[in-house]
Amino acid sequence: MHIHMVDKPFTKTIYHAVNVTSTEAKLFAIRCGINQSICFNNISKIIIITNSIHVAQKIFDSSSHPFQTMSAAILSDLHNFFNRSNNNSIEFWECPSHLKWVLHNKFNKETKSFNLTLLFLCKNSWDFSKKNKSDNIIKYWKMTFQASELKGNHFLDLLNSDNKIIEPTYTKGRS
Repeated sequence: MHIHMVDKPFTKTIYHAVNVTSTEAKLFAIRCGINQSICFNNISKIIIITNSIHVAQKIFDSSSHPFQTMSAAILSDLHNFFNRSNNNSIEFWECPSHLKWVLHNKFNKETKSFNLTLLFLCKNSWDFSKKNKSDNIIKYWKMTFQASELKGNHFLDLLNSDNKIIEPTYTKGRS
């Protein structure tokens, strides 16, 4: 995301997102741009140039859709921006990639060449997220079962060949 003031670069920000759809990522970029722009009192006009105008339209879509939380946050920022002055405005310009606009190409190259150094490689994967969620469910089940008064009355602890209690698991048809 790049913010320009009077055709000069002002701010450049790169965000890294994990496990999000492209629509969520684009709405997030729009939100961050608006949020950073309205922090300055001398800005009265915001122009958002995007190759996904259909995503920007989600902001103003009042029907039920999965991006309402992000839309509400953007609208809240815009509400604050417009309350500052009646002269404030925002415009959305569509610039499809195939038009090969110089700035669009430059930013597209920058974005694609960005190499993120992950601190915890395993913690940024879809599989890790699913495993973490499943582990939390099992922990919750164990805590609930241990607190239950029914334990010992209608349930048996199953033991493995080493006489250790078999723990519940969620993978590959296990216990």
